[in-house]
Order: sequence, then structure tokens, then C-alpha cells
Amino acid sequence: MKTLNERLYDDLLEKADEMTDEWLSDRVVKRGSIYSSAAGDQTVEMLREQNRLTIRSISTRLSGHKGHFEGMKEKWAEWVAESRIQSNTPVHEVFDSVMRFRTVFWSFIERFIRANNDEVHRTDVLRWGREMNHAFDDLFHEFTRTYHEMTEARLTAQQALIQELGTPVIKIDCERGILPLIGDIDTDRARILKTVVPERCAQLDINHLFIDLSGVTIIDTMVAQQMFELIQILSLLGIRSTMTGIRPEIAQTSVHLGLDFSLIRTYGSLQQALEETPVLEK
Repeated sequence: MKTLNERLYDDLLEKADEMTDEWLSDRVVKRGSIYSSAAGDQTVEMLREQNRLTIRSISTRLSGHKGHFEGMKEKWAEWVAESRIQSNTPVHEVFDSVMRFRTVFWSFIERFIRANNDEVHRTDVLRWGREMNHAFDDLFHEFTRTYHEMTEARLTAQQALIQELGTPVIKIDCERGILPLIGDIDTDRARILKTVVPERCAQLDINHLFIDLSGVTIIDTMVAQQMFELIQILSLLGIRSTMTGIRPEIAQTSVHLGLDFSLIRTYGSLQQALEETPVLEK
């Protein structure tokens, strides 16, 4: 004969779809929200599947199988966090939704209590309420931790992509490469250039780098100094540098700083530089 906990577990799983319907019926129209009542069929089906896992997880905790709950908790948090990040859903919306379902879930426990009033004791009710609240808290805590980790990983990947796009070292033949710089170069971008460009040149086995500044609009004195240091770093690595497209104001800034570019080949345009230095001198 099944215990009271086991019967509660079976009852909750049997009524999972009914619980989910009640939860979804409470939605309102909210533009752009995954929880909007106007969400598409594919989104609604995903919410239903995820909520079934929510019900199984909480019910498992109520049945006394905390070990099984821990594994389901991690699966739930990863699945929900990934989908909410993809849909750009803020954490507070997820929290509101989970709290709404907590109320629905407890209402179904109350129905079970009323249907089995002669068997259910006060201690059972208190235990179920305590375990349910702990389970929901644990689920959401695991969700926020996973959400944060996934968000940080995505941000790191985006920053790496931005750095790569902002420092596009392009290999054009077996030995030469081009660094076309476009837009303003501030101190932070110059610092990144000093770090990333030498590494990229080494990875691509570039021995001669053409740094094209024709698309650069502004370089202040600090940046000009760091660009000069970049060329020195490349030189120490055995990589020759050729600068092209230097604007008059940039040249004036360099002279004002006393930067010695006399040992660096400069050309008015990238095309001219490539035509006049077709082969790397060895």
C-alpha cells in the first residue's frame, strides 16, 4: 500500500496538465515577454514542458527523495536559464512567474488535503508546506546562479568578439598581414591593440604588418604613445611595421610628442605600400 507522500506525488503528477493550464491562464498580454498571453504556440509548448519538469521536481522533493530532486533541480535550472537568456527575459519576470506557479501548486496540495482529510494530519500539512517552499527556493537559487554564469560566459564571448573585430589582423599572403583601423581609438582600445595584435601576428605567422590608419578619425597624445609602443613590441618580436594613411593631425601629434617614426616606413595609402613592398626583405 502506498504511503501518503507517494499518493500525493502521484496525484500531483496526474494533475500536472491541469496545474499548468491554470498557471498559463493567469498570463496577460505583455509585448516581447516569453510569459505573454500572446506568445506563440512554440513558446507555449516550451513553457508547458518546462513546467512539467517543475512539477516533477517539486513533487519529488515532497515525496522525500531529496537526492533525486538535486539532479532534477540542476537540469531544470540549466534548461530554463538558457531559454530565458535566449529570449532576453529579465530575472524579475522569471521570479514573478515562479511565484505565481507556487500559489497554483499549493492550491492543488490543498485539494489533495481536503480529499483525504481523514488521513492527513497537521504535521503532514506543515511538512508539505515547508518542503514545497524550500524546493521552490532551491530551484530559483539554482536558476539565478546558472543564469549568472551563462550571462557572464556570453558577455565574455561578446567582449572577445568585439576585441577581435576591433583589432582585425588580416593575413594577405604567406608572410604579410594588414591591420585596418577604423573609427576613434581611445586609450582602452589602444591598450587592447597592444595586447591582441602581437598575439594575432604570432598566431598567423606574420612577419610584416601594415597598420592602416586611413579610417581613424581621432588619436590623442596618450594613444599615439601607445601606438608607438605597439610598433616597438612588434619589432622586438621580429615583426616589421609599415604605417599607411596617416592623417596630418596624427602626424603633428606624433611630432609634438617627440616620437621617432624615422625607422618605420610610412605611406600615404595602403595600396601604395603594398605595391612598393611586394616581398618581405629578409
